[in-house]
Amino acid sequence: MFFSFPDNARWNPDLNAVECGVAIGEYEGVVRINRRVFQQLLAEPPTPERCLEGYHLHQTRFERIAEHKIRRRELADDGNVEITGRDLRLPTDAQ
Repeated sequence: MFFSFPDNARWNPDLNAVECGVAIGEYEGVVRINRRVFQQLLAEPPTPERCLEGYHLHQTRFERIAEHKIRRRELADDGNVEITGRDLRLPTDAQ
């Protein structure tokens, strides 16, 4: 299966989250990473700008988590992927 994680990250002020597109096989959707997730990753307060920087610093990790969730069909009610702080605790080999 072909996996595509475009570099189109943006801040969604309505959801307080970084969002980006994702495609794997026939699935196309959005990955959302809430500001609270970045509180665990950043040494400074998670402003929108810092969240976007943190996304780029940890992009590979987020890609693996998103791919894992899509393959296991662990999607949100709207059919998209939501990465939570709990996902960050998964062992690297499980992602």
